[in-house]
Amino acid sequence: MTWRYALVLEPAASDDPRTDFATTFREIDPEAPALSVGELSTQRGDGIFESIGVVDGHPQEVTAHLERLAHSAALCDLPAPHLEQWRQAVAAAAAHCPAAGEGVIKLILSRGVEHGPAPTAWATAAQAADNSAVREHGVRVVTLDRGYAIDTPARAPWLLLGAKTLSYAVNMAAIREARRRGADDAVFVTSDGFVLEAPTASLVLRVADRFVTPAPNAGILHGTTQLSLFEHLAALGHATAYETIPVTALAEADAAWLLSSVRLAAPISAIDGVEVPIDRELTASFNDYLLSPRT
Repeated sequence: MTWRYALVLEPAASDDPRTDFATTFREIDPEAPALSVGELSTQRGDGIFESIGVVDGHPQEVTAHLERLAHSAALCDLPAPHLEQWRQAVAAAAAHCPAAGEGVIKLILSRGVEHGPAPTAWATAAQAADNSAVREHGVRVVTLDRGYAIDTPARAPWLLLGAKTLSYAVNMAAIREARRRGADDAVFVTSDGFVLEAPTASLVLRVADRFVTPAPNAGILHGTTQLSLFEHLAALGHATAYETIPVTALAEADAAWLLSSVRLAAPISAIDGVEVPIDRELTASFNDYLLSPRT
């Protein structure tokens, strides 16, 4: 991925009365060194982030992404972000995404330099990878044990299982393991046999005439794309539900998808080596909707 634009934010307090935050932004060379060697985002993964899809210059689901950024900040004891400041940073970055086609904006809020006075924050913009093939042909997934029981997040909130943190080493290791097993991606499951999510995506199943996704009570990151799709499906009269889904239910699904902000809806073609039917017409309709301008 070639970065096209980057800016550093001077984080404003959440109650800052200003309406124009242009003076708190500093554009930097996206290819040049920019972080201190004491930066905790790189030393310890101590920070949070959001990835926002951009379609024809329009950043998608900005409000939902900013609300999730604030939620992650609260879970991680980071200062509450000023959402209007971040919204203006998104707009500045979007202006440097492709005017036609797809891009991606990343927002990062780090605890900053160790023993430093303030957090570090920045935003980047780039052209997105071409995801047309996986949207059409799908992905093969394997289930991988996430190493905790379904009630662990409630018992151990310090594990930050519902926050979108920069600590993605486990997620990337899971994808590498999936590829070693001949698949493209993974679906995490709990040690006591319930379905969670993919390392970088939400999971949606179609069971008969209902669309279901794992309930966000087990440390699941509530997906902005999944939320938007469920609103769309409900508006069309379809039944949607959040449920505690046993692993055995995967084999009973009539169709399944991974959903994320940049890849959008990727149908699942196989789970643990067992073929899953791809509903191409429905998948195409999902992606037509997800590629339309959404606020």
